[in-house]
Formats: sequence, structure tokens, C-alpha cells
Amino acid sequence: MPTFPAPETGILLTHFIVSEDIARSRDFYADVLGGEVVSASEPTIVALANGWIVINTGGGPTDDKPTVTLTVPDPDTVSSFLNIRVANIQEVYDDWSAKGAQFLTPPIDRGAEIRCYLRDPDGHLIEVGEAKTDVLEEQRSSDSAGA
Repeated sequence: MPTFPAPETGILLTHFIVSEDIARSRDFYADVLGGEVVSASEPTIVALANGWIVINTGGGPTDDKPTVTLTVPDPDTVSSFLNIRVANIQEVYDDWSAKGAQFLTPPIDRGAEIRCYLRDPDGHLIEVGEAKTDVLEEQRSSDSAGA
């Protein structure tokens, strides 16, 4: 089982999401995306690849964030999103689709990467992308030659 996200030194990055139904979100990140539940209490924590998703309900301001209200996102307005890099996007797209993930589009070739987006059950946007290493290497070589 993955360890609780508490570094002994340095920093560790986690991604906090607000959910209307914590169990539903936990199941999505664990069962569909392949994470492992570290803590099922509130907040719930799911280890996903080399990071952690912290899932909790929303709420009003607190003394340490006196003007901030936590709420699920407006699906048409996004200020940040989870970005997942994969080795084989078509394989991940097929696997996660079979498990119930609903992508906005199939993977699209964008030149240096192939990517697509999906939403979790609360509407949080997730980008899934595969870097095209041959294109990136060509760009790096071109950049080096021009320097």
C-alpha cells in the first residue's frame, strides 16, 4: 500500500479536489484511473501514479482562508486542471473508456503530443497526453542548432 503523503524532507505535491460525492470520486480515481485508496475517511486520499489526489467536500471560508469558498467546478470555466502523462494514450483511452470514463474527444494529434480530455464525476477537467518523443527531440535539435 502506498504511504500517506507526508514527506520526511523537502516537498511533495498533492492535488485537492472538491467533490459532491466523495465515495463516487474515490471510486473514479481508484477504479477507473487505477489509483489506490490510501485513506477512505474525510478527506479521502488516493495515490495515483507518483502523486496523490485529496478528495473532500466543499465549504465556506475558514480562519486560514477567510474569503475562499470551496465548491465543485463550473464545467465551462476552468482555472486549473490535472495533467496526466502516459506512455500510450490509445491504450489508456481504450482502458479508461471501457471502465466508464467519458472523454470529451478521442485522442488528437497536436504535433509534439497526442492528447485528450475527460472529466471526473464532479466535472474536474483532466488532460491525458502522450509526448511524441521523436518530435520533441527534433525540436530540441532545431533549437540547439539555432542557438
